[in-house]
Amino acid sequence: MNQINFNMISAVFGTMLTYAFGGWNELMALFLMAILVDYLTGMAASMKEQRGLNSQVGFWGLARKGLMLLVIMLAHRMDLLFDTELMMTAAIYFYLANELISITENYGRLGLPLPNFLKQMIQILRSKGEGL
Repeated sequence: MNQINFNMISAVFGTMLTYAFGGWNELMALFLMAILVDYLTGMAASMKEQRGLNSQVGFWGLARKGLMLLVIMLAHRMDLLFDTELMMTAAIYFYLANELISITENYGRLGLPLPNFLKQMIQILRSKGEGL
């Protein structure tokens, strides 16, 4: 692929992301990282428990994560409509708390310890998500 095609594809992809989510911030980066870690630790836990990988379970896991991103996208559009920055942030906190809880459960299934400061952070995010 030549440089012009790569630049064009990158520009189109970046424009679509900016339209959908209003740019990039650390909260969104943390959320996307949590999605990835949750998916990978879920697969690892299933393999450790010798349940194997099931393509249908994997598909629905990815579908749920895609639907979370759609809700966040809708929340961003609502923020634009109401001239706020509340809806998208609240949606991300809610789903981030759920992802971190799921990661914690996966770590338990894998028999891995979790540092106390991460447990406390998860509790804070959980309380922010419950207040919405």
